[in-house]
Amino acid sequence: MTNSSAYAQSGQPFRLRLAGRWGGRLLIGLFLLVIAGLILFPLVVTGFGSLMTNAEITAGGKLIPAKWQFINYKEAWVQANFSRFLWNSLFLSAASTVGTLIVASMAAYVVERMTFPGKALFVGLQASTMFISIGAVVLRPQFQLMVKLHLHTTLWGVVLILISAHAYIFFILLSFLKGLSRELDEAARIDGCSNAGIYWRIILPLLRPALGVGALFTFCGAWNEYLRPLVFTLNNPELQTLTVGLSYLRYGPTAAVQTHYMFAGACLSILPLLLAYAVANRSFMQMTAGSLKG
Repeated sequence: MTNSSAYAQSGQPFRLRLAGRWGGRLLIGLFLLVIAGLILFPLVVTGFGSLMTNAEITAGGKLIPAKWQFINYKEAWVQANFSRFLWNSLFLSAASTVGTLIVASMAAYVVERMTFPGKALFVGLQASTMFISIGAVVLRPQFQLMVKLHLHTTLWGVVLILISAHAYIFFILLSFLKGLSRELDEAARIDGCSNAGIYWRIILPLLRPALGVGALFTFCGAWNEYLRPLVFTLNNPELQTLTVGLSYLRYGPTAAVQTHYMFAGACLSILPLLLAYAVANRSFMQMTAGSLKG
């Protein structure tokens, strides 16, 4: 056997492995590209539709508007009373986020660092709420409970309900807390720090990346909440949130459909979520780096 034939035979498996590797990467890239297109296409349609006239949207057949109608955003803001609804949504989302992070972080700290009767049962109950989706079935008992607490006509009732659904954030913080050394707690306790002091001065600062991720999930969930704010504000439209207020853009004063204004209103309602993601993006990177390091 000559040297050239031996080299060809030895190089062939390498070329096959290289071709298979690049082929696999190409398929993965195409798959991700298709998924990204499916996710982004509705956003693109909504964005361009918000700059069209209602006649253009109704006629269909084109994606790019013939003339950019930026006035749609002004009309949507005025007709839907966006300033009032925006404030209500910000209040609901911010209050729910702060309350959820406080409750979930305290629960995660107690479960991870302390021993108490019923600990396993508590964790099991938290986990069970994540796998049972009962939706609107619990809406009536929740409303009845808030009636007894005299919170059924305010957004505070919705805030308390959203804070109670903190199991997902609890497990995010619990898993991150497990990676923190207990020696930090022991050193702080030797210096005379109480459990509350350890939680406030040691645990919370170290939980900042996980708190950022939890804040993003909680804020987005509260911002997109529709059914509960609708039910709790039926008798007080001034307290309705942005997701509920967008329905006022569907029909105009003459009962005509205003799809272009609804698209504009939807684009305006997405902006706070994009801002929240931009703020919490660093926390995502820190969480990812920590998981890879571990």
